[in-house]
Amino acid sequence: MVLSPSLSLTALLEHPFLLLLATVIVFAAFYVRATIGFGSGLIAVAMLTLLFPIKEVVPVVLLLDLLGSVLLGAYDFHEIRWPELRWLVPGSIVGLAIGSFILAATDAQNLTRFLGVFILAYVVYALALKPEGLPRVSLPWGVPLGIFGGIVGSLYGGGGPPIVAYLQMRHLDKRAFRATFQGIALTDNVLRVFMYVGLALLTVPLALGFLLLVPPLLLGLWAGNHLHMRINQRIFLYGTLLVLALVGCKYLL
Repeated sequence: MVLSPSLSLTALLEHPFLLLLATVIVFAAFYVRATIGFGSGLIAVAMLTLLFPIKEVVPVVLLLDLLGSVLLGAYDFHEIRWPELRWLVPGSIVGLAIGSFILAATDAQNLTRFLGVFILAYVVYALALKPEGLPRVSLPWGVPLGIFGGIVGSLYGGGGPPIVAYLQMRHLDKRAFRATFQGIALTDNVLRVFMYVGLALLTVPLALGFLLLVPPLLLGLWAGNHLHMRINQRIFLYGTLLVLALVGCKYLL
């Protein structure tokens, strides 16, 4: 019996070529994640949805991101800036709740375009000032930007861009930036796992399929971490802006 393309364990084993493609995509996504601290969800969802149904891709990528957040967060645990999280996490939780109501009541496509414009405007602003010349914002800015990030997380599966903007304007060094981002990503991921289980979007067959993609995730994190430790702060800052620009362009399409 030939199964239709799916991210379930059985279907992936029946389609080894699709499994190979998924493996390459996951490796690339988490190579970027380990290098600059974010971006894995965008890359994995954008590429995997060319091969598999989006309702299967999003829950599986959520599990992958959750594991990536746990591993990177544990590796960089002593670099986490807890004062940032004390402002970001409450805002993010509020934003996740607001985003769920927005998703149920409005056309998310228009909101997607707004987000794309916001991201690209920030990238242009940051490039005009140069990343190291961005103004330093105070800790309380973590609340509104955390709320914005939570709303984005509910609507599009990851609240990275507003959180990245906040952490850049807090002028964290690259290791602290990556570590602190994992803390807010972990909060987002755990809450969405409960939500997806409750909505029956995350099923046992998909969870088993996720296990097949753990090895390329681990390899991507290992290789990306080697690059992260070698690049200088300036390259790191411009790398984050490049990924943000790609995210903004995607949301406008």
